[in-house]
Amino acid sequence: MSATATRVTFGETVTRLADDNPDIVVLDADLRKSTMTDEFSRKHPERFFDVGIAEGNMVGVGAGMALAGKIPFICSFACFVVGRFEQIRMAVAYNRANVKIVGTHAGIGIGEDGYSQMATEDVGLMRTLPNMAVVQPADAIETRGAVEYITQHEGPVFLRLTRQKVADVNGEGYEFRFGKAVVLREGADVSLVGTGAVMENVLKAADLLAEQGINAQVVNIHTIKPIDTGFIESVASSHGRIVTVEDHGIAGGLGSAVAEAVAELGRGRVRRVGVTEFAESGDTEGLYGKYGLSAEHISAAAVELMA
Repeated sequence: MSATATRVTFGETVTRLADDNPDIVVLDADLRKSTMTDEFSRKHPERFFDVGIAEGNMVGVGAGMALAGKIPFICSFACFVVGRFEQIRMAVAYNRANVKIVGTHAGIGIGEDGYSQMATEDVGLMRTLPNMAVVQPADAIETRGAVEYITQHEGPVFLRLTRQKVADVNGEGYEFRFGKAVVLREGADVSLVGTGAVMENVLKAADLLAEQGINAQVVNIHTIKPIDTGFIESVASSHGRIVTVEDHGIAGGLGSAVAEAVAELGRGRVRRVGVTEFAESGDTEGLYGKYGLSAEHISAAAVELMA
């Protein structure tokens, strides 16, 4: 399988879309070579705005541009831009401003940069805001589809992207459908429901479960808000066993969204796999192993749930 960081595909896609859409503008917080907006800045310099290390100002400027009819993509590391939660809450969400908030370097998978730059609370924060959609693509093809979609989507969106390369999990002919779960592998015993960078490990976990005679369904949730309640209801009505997996804090993310839906249905069981403490510096594979996001940890969680 090929592998690409989703931030790279984002930069390529938004630049391509801007060729035909003059309303697209990009704002960056002095991180263009990291958020991959450098190509956009060279190709469309009149529509690129570097606000410096001032994410709060970037949020306000982006909201103003959106209310003036532009389609602003405001870009920084996820921990830095979502850290300006109050500005996002009032300037973007409250005003229903058509701002696309792009948070790169999400989760502990960023590796050596360490916890100060690991966003593990961002999805939880963005999910609390009315009018805010939350999208996390799992690979390059899904990222292209997601960026193409959210450019047309009316309203604010938080797009969560990886620093590290992630393997392709979606096949040829894939079509991004906002708010809809993607079944990557059928299975009748338990559903492994993941999002973003962990999907390769989720697929590997299904292989490990198959060796134990457990038939696991693998599902990719790219739209965390609004969550696909129809899919969750279908699982709860069949075998009713769901393991959620995410490179995000255990509270507030995909696992919480799924558990909330299951609680309202009144049937089904959920086991959440996520980050439960402050992580440290290290390579992605080592960190996923230490903090419970490896294929072995995911398969073990499924076995415990079924027991």
